[in-house]
Amino acid sequence: MPRDAYQLILKAIDDGEYRPGDRLVESDLADRFGVSRTPIREALQRLETQSLLARDGRSLIVASLDHNQMSELYVVRSELEGLAARLAAKHATEEEVRVLREMVEDDRALVDDPEALSRSNRRFHKQIHLASHNRFLVRQLDLVHRSMALIATTSLAAAGRGPEALSEHAAIVEAIARRDADAAYGTLRDHISKAFITRLKQENHG
Repeated sequence: MPRDAYQLILKAIDDGEYRPGDRLVESDLADRFGVSRTPIREALQRLETQSLLARDGRSLIVASLDHNQMSELYVVRSELEGLAARLAAKHATEEEVRVLREMVEDDRALVDDPEALSRSNRRFHKQIHLASHNRFLVRQLDLVHRSMALIATTSLAAAGRGPEALSEHAAIVEAIARRDADAAYGTLRDHISKAFITRLKQENHG
Protein backbone atom coordinates (compact mmCIF):
# COMPACT_ATOMS: atom_id res chain seq x y z
CA MET A 1 0.00 0.00 0.00
CA PRO A 2 1.52 3.38 -0.98
CA ARG A 3 2.32 5.69 1.88
CA ASP A 4 0.10 8.76 1.92
CA ALA A 5 2.45 11.76 1.74
CA TYR A 6 -0.26 14.16 2.93
CA GLN A 7 -1.01 12.13 6.07
CA LEU A 8 2.70 11.62 6.82
CA ILE A 9 3.50 15.35 6.67
CA LEU A 10 0.32 16.25 8.56
CA LYS A 11 1.19 13.81 11.35
CA ALA A 12 4.72 15.22 11.60
CA ILE A 13 3.26 18.74 12.02
CA ASP A 14 0.66 17.43 14.51
CA ASP A 15 3.36 15.69 16.52
CA GLY A 16 5.46 18.84 16.65
CA GLU A 17 8.30 17.40 14.55
CA TYR A 18 7.86 20.40 12.27
CA ARG A 19 7.16 23.62 14.16
CA PRO A 20 5.70 26.93 12.97
CA GLY A 21 8.34 28.67 10.86
CA ASP A 22 10.14 25.45 9.85
CA ARG A 23 10.94 25.22 6.13
CA LEU A 24 9.64 22.16 4.28
CA VAL A 25 11.82 21.07 1.36
CA GLU A 26 10.44 18.61 -1.20
CA SER A 27 13.61 16.57 -1.60
CA ASP A 28 14.17 16.29 2.18
CA LEU A 29 10.59 15.14 2.75
CA ALA A 30 10.83 12.59 -0.08
CA ASP A 31 14.00 11.13 1.48
CA ARG A 32 12.59 11.17 5.00
CA PHE A 33 9.32 9.44 4.19
CA GLY A 34 10.55 7.23 1.32
CA VAL A 35 8.00 8.73 -1.07
CA SER A 36 8.63 10.13 -4.56
CA ARG A 37 8.61 13.88 -5.06
CA THR A 38 5.35 14.12 -7.03
CA PRO A 39 3.04 13.03 -4.15
CA ILE A 40 5.11 15.19 -1.78
CA ARG A 41 4.56 18.20 -4.06
CA GLU A 42 0.81 17.49 -4.25
CA ALA A 43 0.63 17.07 -0.45
CA LEU A 44 2.44 20.40 0.10
CA GLN A 45 0.02 22.17 -2.28
CA ARG A 46 -2.93 20.70 -0.39
CA LEU A 47 -1.50 21.76 2.98
CA GLU A 48 -0.89 25.27 1.62
CA THR A 49 -4.51 25.45 0.41
CA GLN A 50 -5.61 24.50 3.95
CA SER A 51 -3.43 27.33 5.37
CA LEU A 52 -1.25 24.89 7.29
CA LEU A 53 1.72 25.97 5.18
CA ALA A 54 2.62 29.49 4.11
CA ARG A 55 4.92 31.00 1.46
CA ASP A 56 8.19 32.57 2.53
CA GLY A 57 9.70 33.81 -0.72
CA ARG A 58 9.98 30.66 -2.82
CA SER A 59 9.94 28.34 0.18
CA LEU A 60 7.04 26.76 2.03
CA ILE A 61 7.11 26.99 5.80
CA VAL A 62 4.81 25.65 8.51
CA ALA A 63 2.32 28.45 9.11
CA SER A 64 1.98 30.16 12.46
CA LEU A 65 -1.10 31.81 13.89
CA ASP A 66 -1.09 35.49 14.69
CA HIS A 67 -2.78 36.81 17.82
CA ASN A 68 -6.16 37.39 16.14
CA GLN A 69 -6.20 33.99 14.47
CA MET A 70 -5.37 32.32 17.77
CA SER A 71 -8.23 34.20 19.48
CA GLU A 72 -10.66 33.18 16.73
CA LEU A 73 -9.52 29.57 16.97
CA TYR A 74 -10.08 29.47 20.73
CA VAL A 75 -13.62 30.87 20.39
CA VAL A 76 -14.53 28.04 18.02
CA ARG A 77 -12.61 25.46 20.01
CA SER A 78 -14.30 26.26 23.34
CA GLU A 79 -17.79 26.04 21.82
CA LEU A 80 -17.15 22.81 19.90
CA GLU A 81 -15.30 21.15 22.78
CA GLY A 82 -18.10 22.15 25.13
CA LEU A 83 -20.63 20.64 22.76
CA ALA A 84 -18.59 17.41 22.58
CA ALA A 85 -18.61 17.18 26.40
CA ARG A 86 -22.37 17.88 26.50
CA LEU A 87 -23.02 15.08 23.99
CA ALA A 88 -20.56 12.74 25.74
CA ALA A 89 -22.55 13.17 28.96
CA LYS A 90 -25.58 11.92 27.07
CA HIS A 91 -24.05 9.24 24.85
CA ALA A 92 -20.74 7.97 26.30
CA THR A 93 -20.69 4.27 27.14
CA GLU A 94 -19.56 3.10 30.59
CA GLU A 95 -16.38 1.81 28.93
CA GLU A 96 -15.64 5.22 27.43
CA VAL A 97 -16.08 6.89 30.84
CA ARG A 98 -13.71 4.32 32.37
CA VAL A 99 -11.09 5.03 29.67
CA LEU A 100 -11.34 8.78 30.35
CA ARG A 101 -10.87 8.22 34.09
CA GLU A 102 -7.84 6.00 33.46
CA MET A 103 -6.32 8.63 31.16
CA VAL A 104 -6.56 11.26 33.92
CA GLU A 105 -4.91 8.86 36.41
CA ASP A 106 -2.13 7.89 33.97
CA ASP A 107 -1.41 11.56 33.20
CA ARG A 108 -0.54 12.28 36.82
CA ALA A 109 2.82 10.61 36.14
CA LEU A 110 3.49 13.09 33.28
CA VAL A 111 2.79 16.27 35.21
CA ASP A 112 6.42 17.48 35.02
CA ASP A 113 6.86 16.64 31.32
CA PRO A 114 5.01 19.31 29.26
CA GLU A 115 5.69 17.67 25.87
CA ALA A 116 4.42 14.24 26.95
CA LEU A 117 1.49 15.85 28.76
CA SER A 118 0.64 17.83 25.63
CA ARG A 119 0.50 14.65 23.52
CA SER A 120 -1.57 12.92 26.17
CA ASN A 121 -3.83 15.99 26.43
CA ARG A 122 -4.60 15.68 22.71
CA ARG A 123 -5.52 12.02 23.19
CA PHE A 124 -7.77 12.90 26.14
CA HIS A 125 -9.68 15.54 24.17
CA LYS A 126 -9.94 13.21 21.17
CA GLN A 127 -11.47 10.56 23.45
CA ILE A 128 -14.16 13.06 24.53
CA HIS A 129 -14.80 13.93 20.87
CA LEU A 130 -15.33 10.23 20.08
CA ALA A 131 -17.54 9.78 23.16
CA SER A 132 -19.88 12.44 21.73
CA HIS A 133 -20.87 9.86 19.09
CA ASN A 134 -21.34 12.64 16.53
CA ARG A 135 -19.14 12.08 13.47
CA PHE A 136 -19.68 15.58 12.07
CA LEU A 137 -18.55 17.18 15.31
CA VAL A 138 -15.51 14.86 15.46
CA ARG A 139 -14.55 15.96 11.95
CA GLN A 140 -14.81 19.67 12.82
CA LEU A 141 -12.79 19.20 15.99
CA ASP A 142 -10.09 17.36 14.02
CA LEU A 143 -9.72 20.51 11.90
CA VAL A 144 -9.57 22.70 15.00
CA HIS A 145 -6.90 20.53 16.61
CA ARG A 146 -4.92 20.50 13.38
CA SER A 147 -4.79 24.30 13.54
CA MET A 148 -3.75 24.10 17.21
CA ALA A 149 -0.50 22.52 15.96
CA LEU A 150 0.34 25.91 14.41
CA ILE A 151 0.79 27.46 17.86
CA ALA A 152 4.45 27.13 18.73
CA THR A 153 4.19 26.53 22.48
CA THR A 154 2.00 24.35 24.66
CA SER A 155 0.07 26.09 27.43
CA LEU A 156 0.97 23.05 29.57
CA ALA A 157 4.58 24.30 29.71
CA ALA A 158 3.54 27.23 31.93
CA ALA A 159 4.46 26.91 35.61
CA GLY A 160 1.73 25.12 37.54
CA ARG A 161 -0.51 24.62 34.50
CA GLY A 162 -0.02 20.82 34.31
CA PRO A 163 -1.56 19.99 37.72
CA GLU A 164 -4.36 22.55 37.17
CA ALA A 165 -5.19 21.06 33.76
CA LEU A 166 -5.34 17.55 35.22
CA SER A 167 -7.74 18.55 38.00
CA GLU A 168 -9.89 20.27 35.33
CA HIS A 169 -9.80 17.06 33.25
CA ALA A 170 -10.93 15.07 36.31
CA ALA A 171 -13.88 17.46 36.85
CA ILE A 172 -14.90 17.15 33.17
CA VAL A 173 -14.86 13.34 33.37
CA GLU A 174 -16.92 13.32 36.59
CA ALA A 175 -19.55 15.58 34.98
CA ILE A 176 -19.73 13.21 31.99
CA ALA A 177 -19.94 10.22 34.35
CA ARG A 178 -22.85 11.88 36.25
CA ARG A 179 -24.60 12.43 32.90
CA ASP A 180 -24.74 16.14 33.75
CA ALA A 181 -24.67 17.64 30.26
CA ASP A 182 -24.71 21.31 31.39
CA ALA A 183 -21.87 20.79 33.87
CA ALA A 184 -19.81 18.87 31.29
CA TYR A 185 -20.27 21.69 28.77
CA GLY A 186 -19.43 24.43 31.29
CA THR A 187 -16.45 22.64 32.83
CA LEU A 188 -14.85 21.92 29.48
CA ARG A 189 -15.43 25.47 28.23
CA ASP A 190 -13.83 26.85 31.41
CA HIS A 191 -10.88 24.49 30.88
CA ILE A 192 -10.30 25.79 27.34
CA SER A 193 -10.68 29.38 28.55
CA LYS A 194 -8.00 28.88 31.22
CA ALA A 195 -5.67 27.30 28.67
CA PHE A 196 -6.19 30.33 26.41
CA ILE A 197 -5.45 32.80 29.22
CA THR A 198 -2.25 30.86 29.96
CA ARG A 199 -1.26 31.08 26.29
CA LEU A 200 -1.88 34.83 26.19
CA LYS A 201 0.41 35.26 29.19
CA GLN A 202 3.06 33.12 27.50
CA GLU A 203 2.76 35.20 24.34
CA ASN A 204 3.24 38.43 26.29
CA HIS A 205 6.34 37.07 27.98
CA GLY A 206 7.71 35.66 24.70
